[in-house]
Amino acid sequence: MFENHDPVMLTFDCGTQSIRALLFTAEGNIIDKEKIVFEPTYFSKKPGWAEQEPEFYFDKLCEASMTLKERNAEVWENIIAVTITTFRDSFVNLDKDGNVLRPVFLWLDQRTARCEEPIPVTSAMCFAALGMNDVINSSRKASRSNWIRENEPEIWEKTDKFLMLSGYLIYKLTGNFADSNASQAGHVPFDYKNKKWMGKSNVKYCIFNIERSMLPDLVEPGDELGKITKEAAEKSGIKEGLPLIASGSDKSCETLGGGAIYKNMANLSYGSAASMQITTERYVEPQPFLPAYPAVFPDHYNPEIQVYRGYWMITWFLNEFAKEERIIASEKNVSPEEIVNKLLLETPPGCDGLILQPYWGPGLENPEAKGSVIGFSDVHTRSHFYRAIIEGVGYALLDGLESVSKRAKQNIDIITVSGGGSQSDVICGMTADIFGRSVRRVQTYETSGLGSSIAGFVGMKVFSDFDSAIKSMVRVRDTFEPRRENAEKYREIFDKIYKKIYPCLKGLYKEMRKI
Repeated sequence: MFENHDPVMLTFDCGTQSIRALLFTAEGNIIDKEKIVFEPTYFSKKPGWAEQEPEFYFDKLCEASMTLKERNAEVWENIIAVTITTFRDSFVNLDKDGNVLRPVFLWLDQRTARCEEPIPVTSAMCFAALGMNDVINSSRKASRSNWIRENEPEIWEKTDKFLMLSGYLIYKLTGNFADSNASQAGHVPFDYKNKKWMGKSNVKYCIFNIERSMLPDLVEPGDELGKITKEAAEKSGIKEGLPLIASGSDKSCETLGGGAIYKNMANLSYGSAASMQITTERYVEPQPFLPAYPAVFPDHYNPEIQVYRGYWMITWFLNEFAKEERIIASEKNVSPEEIVNKLLLETPPGCDGLILQPYWGPGLENPEAKGSVIGFSDVHTRSHFYRAIIEGVGYALLDGLESVSKRAKQNIDIITVSGGGSQSDVICGMTADIFGRSVRRVQTYETSGLGSSIAGFVGMKVFSDFDSAIKSMVRVRDTFEPRRENAEKYREIFDKIYKKIYPCLKGLYKEMRKI
């Protein structure tokens, strides 16, 4: 029970499709929250582009904050600090006066740079010796800084600061160019192992060519980033002078908020980009040359496998195949996902032979891959297709878990689930069956916000350390055990079919790319 003298944390969780302003207690309970769905999520000037105005995100943050304040005037006085967590690998260019120069380059954007200029000979020789040429070329072309430098040189010439969205929102709230080292997951010259910016002597620096002066100062999770300015206070309703405490990126906050900090645990994030993370003391690359990200949990890392546009596919399915369910959801004032998830009960495990591989975007180990669906027959319906999406994302995450746990030498027997998809009992049950492991769900699906709030309370000395904060703020609410018959069927499909789809289609993908 919340008492009017208890400390409160105001946390903003900015996702790809919406932003949430949340009020958390030190017991991990949500007093209230305000969610604003982004419409449109992004705009595309050309096919494959995905951009949004930076001011759009700050305006929505302020709108959510003001609305939450109106409903919680008394509680608002108990807020001791603010935290923020955002999606990753999305960048904002600012000039020397702090003005925005171009829209946010979102992680969804598919454009690539040409990178015709050769890299330094010493670096090239090193990459060749390590067998990294393909990875380096792919990283260079995917780097937003390189695309802007090639295609918008006048913008790059004016750029004084190159910030991730997290850094931009922190600047808008505090006036400081600072960010958490646990938020630096993307195409920037960041030394993931040592959790600091690369120096020019680093062999990988040439991939990005971003001057250190253009990047924010980095602080540890739990440390102060700055204080809320008068201007930000007037627009957001947040009390001027409140400290903004560093947390981390959305995925790392979810892993912390799900309590997956132990060697036998992994966290699955069922968000726009589905992902699987474990927590390790050692720096362990989840795939060769793919970095392990800094964890919000001190002195640890989060090796991760991501399924690009994972649960974004649910939104796509709703838009393309579920008009009736969307109408019903509107009439009942519930989420469309709640209605459409009933389709999962109409189809048996394995979808009567329909199998989907969710390679919506290229990866380091499969750069030419595309999504595929095999096994269609006249018995299949849209219910089968919807279940095949959920199962396919599950197979991809299981594939990642088995690879990462082997590299980290950690046996995983407990899965925690986070994100919007984790609200569904059916999806959680399917996850237990597909993984053949116990699945846990904590007291809120807002685990990204919860993890960020944990960092805030530790930073404000409400807790002496992260361990005690987690014990107080994270509670297992539901447990889903695998059903033997379903688990055996999924394992057989995974081993005998799913893992063989990409090797069989790899040649066709290459031909498709040529054509």
